[in-house]
Amino acid sequence: MRATVRERLPGVPYAFLSELRPGETAGVEAVLLGSMVREGAGWDPRASPRLRFVQRIFAGVDDLPFDRFPPEVAVAGNVGGYSPFVAEHAVALALACARCVLDGQAAVASGRMRPLPELRSLWQESAVILGYGAIGRAIAERLRPYEMRLSGVSRSGAAVPGLERTWPADRLAEAVTGVGYVFDARPLTRATRGSLDARTFAAMREDATFVNVGRGGTVDEDALYRHLEAHPRFRAGIDVWWQEDFAGYQLHPRHPFARLPNFVGSPHWAGYAPQVGAYALGTALENLGRFFSGAGPLHRVDRADYAP
Repeated sequence: MRATVRERLPGVPYAFLSELRPGETAGVEAVLLGSMVREGAGWDPRASPRLRFVQRIFAGVDDLPFDRFPPEVAVAGNVGGYSPFVAEHAVALALACARCVLDGQAAVASGRMRPLPELRSLWQESAVILGYGAIGRAIAERLRPYEMRLSGVSRSGAAVPGLERTWPADRLAEAVTGVGYVFDARPLTRATRGSLDARTFAAMREDATFVNVGRGGTVDEDALYRHLEAHPRFRAGIDVWWQEDFAGYQLHPRHPFARLPNFVGSPHWAGYAPQVGAYALGTALENLGRFFSGAGPLHRVDRADYAP
């Protein structure tokens, strides 16, 4: 990391927060921040009066304690820093659901070849991508070889090249109606929290597949579990959860999703691969470079989206 920072931000003095003693952060103008709990636990942003910019190493900012930062401090997520890897995992979950991978594993373990489960395909199916940002676009790129009919959901609903249709966020139930695969790649904001509820799931096809690689909180946990129980042909592949204890690396779901035959899950590891560290650090430092060059950092978030 030190070598990469020196290469990407030449002439910019830096230090790790853990190396600084109280009172030595007064000259800090920008911070590259992972977890405020881990890396920034002993740091009070108000002790850095020259601070103007916080760049997250992670894509999301929903866990950031905005109230600890003065209002003049801009904050940016690491948009695009994990897109290739998360998108690949999203397609893997969709394929695992379609091709009944877990059923196949169980059949092999017991020495059975038949009967066949209800095998499906992504080929020439329809898909809607909720949240057509960097990850959403990367998912679309990986779905196009399957000749899928693609649509998207964004805040504005403005037309996007390569999509048959883009829906505004306030027409979410219409967007998912009649679609074979629903991919959720949205951030967790005041507007998206709990937006996939019982009404939205009821609008989906009886045999639809839902994949979430965005944030668990965009989905009503109870509604999803009840829908999976009541609709055995409906399938879900989930990587992000509602109660994620990153301090103890434990998941605490309120329902036994993993016991359901129409569910495939992973414990929030879509963004991990050998190449991720260097790739994500590079995109974060590129945006920090824009701050120090005076060009202005990209992807600044609106604090109002994350206010309690």
